[in-house]
Amino acid sequence: MSLLNTLACLLLLLLLCTGLGTQDKSPDVTVTCFISEECLLPCIFQPGAEETVEWIRQDVLVYKFDRSGERNSHFLHESLDDRASVSPNLVSIGNATLILKRSNHRDRGTYRCRVRTATGNHTAKVILKMEAPIQGLFLELSRLSGYEEMKCTVCDVYPRPRVTWETEPPTFEELRPVTRILPNKNGLYTADSRLRTLNGRPNLIYVCKVVNIYGGPAWTASLREREIKGTQGRDLTIPCSVPSYLTSPSLLWTFSNSEDASSHILAYDSRSGHADSSSSWEGHAELDGFRIPFGDGSLRLMDPQGSEHTGRYTCVFFVPYGTHTEHSDVIIDGPTEQRSTSAAPAHWWVLGLVIGLLLLGLAAFMIYKNMKGRNSKPKPDPEEVTELHSVKDQVSPLAAGTNGQ
Repeated sequence: MSLLNTLACLLLLLLLCTGLGTQDKSPDVTVTCFISEECLLPCIFQPGAEETVEWIRQDVLVYKFDRSGERNSHFLHESLDDRASVSPNLVSIGNATLILKRSNHRDRGTYRCRVRTATGNHTAKVILKMEAPIQGLFLELSRLSGYEEMKCTVCDVYPRPRVTWETEPPTFEELRPVTRILPNKNGLYTADSRLRTLNGRPNLIYVCKVVNIYGGPAWTASLREREIKGTQGRDLTIPCSVPSYLTSPSLLWTFSNSEDASSHILAYDSRSGHADSSSSWEGHAELDGFRIPFGDGSLRLMDPQGSEHTGRYTCVFFVPYGTHTEHSDVIIDGPTEQRSTSAAPAHWWVLGLVIGLLLLGLAAFMIYKNMKGRNSKPKPDPEEVTELHSVKDQVSPLAAGTNGQ
């Protein structure tokens, strides 16, 4: 009995050893591929003869390569639409990587690779994530709704992005953005998020932040707008400051007006500390190189000339995953002397008009008083008239007698 037990144990041990020698399993792998690009799902095994390779997704056989017969055979599931393959030459040396062309968001999921050879079996598990990365954010101030609102847009991303808002400096008022995220026919998402600006807070910076649920860096875009008035021939400083969430950004200044397209003024590279200005702006615009490393990218406009320098000045601080933009609408008025000279005739004209109206009113008032005085003069009393006549008759003889003497 003990001999039989010993033989049974030896046979079991032999079977276990044989199974361990022929069964191989690779650690699970997570692969992230970009939509529309080629994607590789790895599967490495111990080389052998008469290989059969199967790729299974969500328990459905989607691809099979068989070299166990006289000829190589392939099977491809209709969902892959002739986009998947393995290389027979690589299979011969132990590489059954699945090559997936023109990948799309429907290709995501869990794949299993099973390889059978004359010497053993191999399995591998690959988790495939599909992604259309964020290429950038677009942030603008809109007044189309009858009030001011910030509009943040990101297009053609996958998976569904997450959009949040904040301000700098922070505010205790609750932000209530309205966000719409919709897929297109290719399964890519476009996010449109709008935030109404806060009343009485003109200097706030509004920050839009978008993140991918798979992780990775958050993309940020912020915006501030202002209006500035200057005088022709008098130097003007156009402010622009770095928000606290950007570290060591580079800087770009541009200019545009109703007549010309946007033109380059100057650029500052934070890595080299070098500023490069356009030849057309030399002598008219400069930066303070000592202030830029401390976050002050204000532009000094020298000897501005009327309509030539009236327009929109745009300052953009940028880092790999974020931008901060400030739009300054600048109006350059004429010289002080010219303004005062042109204003004088208008001033005297108004003053003369007021004086003329006062004189006309006074004349009308005097005429009215005279007319009223004539109409209200009292008539003489008949008794008083009779009495006056009697007194006059008495006085007349006396006067005659005196004359006779």
